[in-house]
Amino acid sequence: MQKDGELYIFAIIMAKKELKSKTINIKNKRAEFDFALFEEYTAGIVLTGTEIKSIRKGKASLVETFCYVHNGEVWVKNMYVAQYEQGSYNNHVERRDRKLLLNRREIRKIQNVVKQPGFSIVPTLLYINDNGLAKLDISIARGKKSYDKRETLKEKEDRRQIDRAFKKSF
Repeated sequence: MQKDGELYIFAIIMAKKELKSKTINIKNKRAEFDFALFEEYTAGIVLTGTEIKSIRKGKASLVETFCYVHNGEVWVKNMYVAQYEQGSYNNHVERRDRKLLLNRREIRKIQNVVKQPGFSIVPTLLYINDNGLAKLDISIARGKKSYDKRETLKEKEDRRQIDRAFKKSF
């Protein structure tokens, strides 16, 4: 027989697990289609109070977002974070440059690759980690040609057909 205190503690633990399972994952779906992705890095983001609240609600977008290196720092440009509904005059600007937090060694490595023609830095995923911090996955990318995009679409369609055939057989 359980005591009321044990049951209460069990309910709190289960509620915390449910909160952690509702993580925010905002993907840049066009990045995989438009670019060939190579190396991936995880970076922290410098945000204001209302920005992190909006991201926790899932009100952000990575469409048409890109990164650049300036004065030994990596910045993300054109990332959309909706204004916080309960924010007052302290609300943030929706599209502004935000600084990314990376190691100096990683920044130098990225900077050397991006100097080569055809390479760029593309954000692929914005998420909240277990500690409640906003993280951005960025990738070194090279733009695809139109025939590469057609190949990607054909491969996707082939995978779908194979999956459908397996479902019908079982």
